[in-house]
Amino acid sequence: MIHITEEQSSALASHELAFEAVRTALIAATVSDATSFPVVLGHAGDKQNRFTIKSASDASLTGVKVGSYFPTNDAAGLPRHSSIILLFDHTKGRIGAIVEGGRLNAYRTAAADAVATDVLARPEAGVLALFGTGHQAGYEAQALARIRPLSRILVVGRSAEKAEAFVAYLRAQGLPAERAEAEAACRSADIIVTATTARVPLFQANWVLPGTHVSTMGSDATGKQEVPPDLLRVARLFCDLPDQSRRIGEFQHAPADMPITAIGDVLAGRAAGRRRADEITVFDSSGISLQDLYIAEAVIKLTTTNSGSATKR
Repeated sequence: MIHITEEQSSALASHELAFEAVRTALIAATVSDATSFPVVLGHAGDKQNRFTIKSASDASLTGVKVGSYFPTNDAAGLPRHSSIILLFDHTKGRIGAIVEGGRLNAYRTAAADAVATDVLARPEAGVLALFGTGHQAGYEAQALARIRPLSRILVVGRSAEKAEAFVAYLRAQGLPAERAEAEAACRSADIIVTATTARVPLFQANWVLPGTHVSTMGSDATGKQEVPPDLLRVARLFCDLPDQSRRIGEFQHAPADMPITAIGDVLAGRAAGRRRADEITVFDSSGISLQDLYIAEAVIKLTTTNSGSATKR
């Protein structure tokens, strides 16, 4: 059995690796031999500490990802997020690999945003409104800066102090960040990304300009919500997995008769992406296990090819 530690996967993780692995996974998710199983949502004794179990299989991979979000870790000086991926031996059912991937998971999530935005946002889109100042938001900004020439990143956060600190962090990464209020950010943006744990909309639908692309990255449980339902009524809707998005993603708040397109079908050329410069597109990422399995496989290949340093048990 192969065991890749958090330190090993972190050293190999990159936006380039994640983009290619996640793009492949999103296409694979739309093929008939792929199955994504129902998500298990759980919590610890302290109910604000939560975990999620996601699993999937296709013709080549079978496995499980367990991700946790423990905000009480702040008091202990530990990361809130952790993640571990188990890949099964596809024929015998035994665990063939364990990949620890807290940081890897952040790259994977941001990659889904970048892959979708690359085919849905206008080619000239250059102004990003970014809602959220936490762990994931920085990865989102970096991933999008790879696929669009961002001239401004307008950071919107509940805490002015945290927003200013986050702006400073992005600037240190060479990104053109500045703090903004929600309405001004939306009215200036070509791309809007929400990376929060919100349960009420973060902005109003009429603040979003024609031609804007919106990526909702935070809704992955019943009751979570980042964008106004009125926006979903006038936009074209895309996601990683339609059934899951309806259950636990942002589109649990979408009208039942609104069509939802799997982004994998767009990537494979089976469905249209953006059709007009003035239409609003929304991509919902509730996160699918095939993304985890494919990025774990990519890291395993890199580890064994480059150094043979993966631990075998």
